[in-house]
Amino acid sequence: MKMIIERLRNELWEIPREGRMNVPVRIVASEELLEMMKRDMTLQQAVNVSMLPGIVDACFVMPDGHQGYGFPIGGVAAFDMESGVISPGGVGYDINCGVRLIKTDLASSEIDGKKDQLLKAMFNNVPSGLGSKGKVRIGRDDMDQVLELGARWAVENGFGEKGDLKFIEEGGNMPSDSRAISDQAKKRGSSQLGSLGSGNHFLELQKVSTVYDEGAAKAFGLYEGQLVVMIHTGSRGCGHQVCSDYLRTMERAIERYGLVLPDRELACAPIQSPEGENYFKAMCGAANFAWANRQMITHWTRESFGSVLNDPELEILYDVAHNIAKREEHGGKEYMVHRKGATRSLWKGRKEITEAYRNVGQPVLIPGSMGTASYVLCGCESASGFFGSAAHGAGRVLSRSKAIKRFSGQDIKKDLGRRGIELLADNMKTVAEEAPEAYKDIDSVASVSDSAGIATRVARLVPLGVVKG
Repeated sequence: MKMIIERLRNELWEIPREGRMNVPVRIVASEELLEMMKRDMTLQQAVNVSMLPGIVDACFVMPDGHQGYGFPIGGVAAFDMESGVISPGGVGYDINCGVRLIKTDLASSEIDGKKDQLLKAMFNNVPSGLGSKGKVRIGRDDMDQVLELGARWAVENGFGEKGDLKFIEEGGNMPSDSRAISDQAKKRGSSQLGSLGSGNHFLELQKVSTVYDEGAAKAFGLYEGQLVVMIHTGSRGCGHQVCSDYLRTMERAIERYGLVLPDRELACAPIQSPEGENYFKAMCGAANFAWANRQMITHWTRESFGSVLNDPELEILYDVAHNIAKREEHGGKEYMVHRKGATRSLWKGRKEITEAYRNVGQPVLIPGSMGTASYVLCGCESASGFFGSAAHGAGRVLSRSKAIKRFSGQDIKKDLGRRGIELLADNMKTVAEEAPEAYKDIDSVASVSDSAGIATRVARLVPLGVVKG
């Protein structure tokens, strides 16, 4: 059956509800970005999600949408708390993969002649690479505390300052229960706490190149020429194991609850079932692990700066999750909102936003691919039509295996060097996997996000140096 796609307005499209679909699919995209989505299973996966029990309003696809496991990456779906389901595929394997932006009190020119030294200090201080181990060894009791306290555990153990927690989504902690997490997940996580990992994760020196919204930029403490640091990583092996464990649990639950699914990768359970409640507790624990992880990396980044420069100030601008499910209130009712490869984009006045930004809106952080720009945007009220959601990055157009065949890590490193971008990496194969050409145009994704009204552009950031696993 041919898929019908109708244009609702300039950059909003709809696949109308038909057949087993409970709601329509709505896609935020330019014509070019939409064509890219048609090349893989993105739109069919969104249609499949629209068939899940209890889904409300629509299944949304953000401008960076591409094929994922079950749910498309860049997918947003909200479910009724009583009749709806929760699905590990709607969060993904890297639970709370997210982005943290740290602002400095330095102009980018102030690291001229010291950039290489600074990058090496960061590379040496922050463990990175495939299977990388953290510098801190923790026991079973401490691991349970990490899973239940998140970034607060890190701060209480000397990795940062109490004030940092104000600038982390959820304060860096969601209520969880470590008993819902398997020993295998805890074992994998305990050895990796405080590490960057590999893949598309990075630690990057950036410069604010353009400010689009002076008011929001001032509120966020950003100005042109400023040096900032972006951290992109998640819950490492802990989150991956939690997802694997509960996919098996959910597969058994499908028959128990008489669920009829269009795709086994959408394995799920009713939100208020024992399986659904336990998955949510475990997911929250893995999310807490990720917030603790980024907090420790922040601490070592500050130490790296202090070892090279004269007592600079590094303050967290914000930290956002982009693989997570949350209980949220929209239109006076509570829903379970799944965001997989999507960022929360809440508008001014929302109580969830830290007080410092409540009169402006929530910072929305969209990292680019290696060697390309990243963006700071701001949540706006028109995002309410998308359950307060925006894009999370550039979005892949080439698989990792295809990128490895097409690109050379050494060639990419040389090209970045010619553009003045220093690259330190643990593995050149990973560099090839993450070639800029393997991703969509981040400028287009940010522009569409702005013009479609899911987030307002505040500032464009360009890379100066990259640390990759």
